[in-house]
Amino acid sequence: MIENPIFWVTAVIAVIITGISKGGFGGLALFAVPLMALTISPIQAASIMLPILIIMDWVSAWSYRKHWNKPLVMRMVPAAIIGIGIGWLLAGYVTDDLVRVIVGLIAIAFPLYHWFGPKSGVEAIKDSPVAGYIAGAVAGFTSFIAHAGGPPFKAYAIPQGLPHRIFAGSAVMFFFVVNAVKLIPYGALGQLDKTNLTTSAILMPLAPIGVLIGVWLVKRIDGTLFYRIMYCLIFLTGLKLLWDALV
Repeated sequence: MIENPIFWVTAVIAVIITGISKGGFGGLALFAVPLMALTISPIQAASIMLPILIIMDWVSAWSYRKHWNKPLVMRMVPAAIIGIGIGWLLAGYVTDDLVRVIVGLIAIAFPLYHWFGPKSGVEAIKDSPVAGYIAGAVAGFTSFIAHAGGPPFKAYAIPQGLPHRIFAGSAVMFFFVVNAVKLIPYGALGQLDKTNLTTSAILMPLAPIGVLIGVWLVKRIDGTLFYRIMYCLIFLTGLKLLWDALV
């Protein structure tokens, strides 16, 4: 059992924010691992979150089982598996501080992309299978390192101009497969041990609470303001991880 009380504070916040993300504020789940990595190893943080994400995936996949774009998902999944493999190789050979640097850079880069990246579809991306393979590989890698595959997936999927429900379902199905595949390397790295799984089980009841909060917030607050606050927090968390790793 992890005894650090600060860890439990960050973990509770991380799981609730992940639930809020699933409840209507998609993209915020990438906050979870950087926040928890302030107190434990980033790989351990990702391992604790993985079973929680998989349970959420099962519910979401059932809900969207008839509403997703199969060609898009089938194009990106094989590349994502390669990205996961690259993450697996790196995790086996690098130090926790180097992983913190990678997670910190991810936490900084995605808010910057959200703030300053392209806001509309790009025909060059839409018509390029290669762009799909690259986005899939990057999504697999960042998903393995920090469960942060959402932005690379969106960078390719948004320009496809899919109906909102099909887009959401495609994302659900993509990460349903990606998170399931991640069980193999996480297990091989010894991260699905009694301590981590017990921690996941303790935190898991908070996930539906977070989803309900997300549904409630969608109806009652300005989504733009909420995203601005959360992305600022993600950005600051990334800076803190870099500081801890380098200094």
